[in-house]
Amino acid sequence: MRYFYFILLCAFAWGCANDADPEADKASFTRIYDNNKFGSVIYPIDIKQTSDGGYLILGGRKLTTSNFSGIYLLKTDALGAYVEEQELDEDLVAPIGPLMLLNDGYYFFCMTSVGLQTQLIRVNLNGTIDSQVSVGNSYPAAAAQEGNNFLLLSYNNVDKQSVISVVTPAGAVQTSKAFSIGAGDAVEEPIINHFLRTGRQLPFLVGRIPGGLFYFNGFFNYTLSLSFTNLAADEPQGILQGQQDDGGISQAVPLDGGKFALARFNFGDNYFLPAATINSSGISSSVDLGGNVLPELVPNAAVKILRTTINGRQVVLYGSDTNGKQIVILGYDEATGSLVGSKYLGFSNPYELAAILPTSDGGLAVCGRTYVAGRFGRICLFKLSSQEVESAFKGF
Repeated sequence: MRYFYFILLCAFAWGCANDADPEADKASFTRIYDNNKFGSVIYPIDIKQTSDGGYLILGGRKLTTSNFSGIYLLKTDALGAYVEEQELDEDLVAPIGPLMLLNDGYYFFCMTSVGLQTQLIRVNLNGTIDSQVSVGNSYPAAAAQEGNNFLLLSYNNVDKQSVISVVTPAGAVQTSKAFSIGAGDAVEEPIINHFLRTGRQLPFLVGRIPGGLFYFNGFFNYTLSLSFTNLAADEPQGILQGQQDDGGISQAVPLDGGKFALARFNFGDNYFLPAATINSSGISSSVDLGGNVLPELVPNAAVKILRTTINGRQVVLYGSDTNGKQIVILGYDEATGSLVGSKYLGFSNPYELAAILPTSDGGLAVCGRTYVAGRFGRICLFKLSSQEVESAFKGF
């Protein structure tokens, strides 16, 4: 039987968990979820807070029966304590985030291990499957919620195309458009390595400018590019080109006024642009954007961006991984782009970021992976109280 233990790493000012104040225990904690399967490899993908105040974490797990990752779901209570886990059947592989909440269900995409056909999975707040429908596309790469539908970026390995689709909760494809990645194995190799997790995890993205064009960060014409499309024309309306898979956009979130919060990478270097202007109707290069260089981050770092409100101020939070094996969160004023604070998480063990989530109490939940004894990959969860968040990002 699988068992879990929880390690509570509180700040010195708080000391141990306060038995007399359970609300304080819910507001701020750190958990590491370990188990007794010596060789198990688990990694987090996304997290959502559930209606009972707890958390549902989507993850992947290493399989012995497939080169792709299996699906793992973990449910906790409001204190971050383990409630239950689900290891989905091994005929479902390669899960992607985010978990998307619609009509009291949590949706995510994956694919079948045989046939590589994309599936849309709906689970309840405990991670138990409510429904599974086939979408038909192969190799799901990125997803997003668009009203009552979902956006899906997938890779068609037969025709060598990046495909962006609008998918209903029933799994029907309302509309889609495909774009060639370019001919040759050299273009496809990093894509397949991404799905097999034998190479660098590429920053695939999909979304929509509110009321405007759709966008995807994927391969187009030999290069990892941020492309804008109306899903009708055969060519993108705008292209922000990278440099094959050595440079490009690592995260993009639309802001008001036609601007974007961007992160980009270029041959190992990382740059943040809290209020970037992009030409969505022309061709440009990500190198020309400039940005704030972040030498403390790991090369070609994965980045998460969250728009949120902290103490009445619109703030853009950037989360990533440092060379010191910590998770760092940097906050920028959305209106001015100026830095308003930072927060570093994790010590002793190496830590890597998976997702940042605003919580119902005004705090933050930060989900990531740590390595127990330096080698066993396990899911970790940091819960920051509203007071901790306000203190960290109050400005200078």
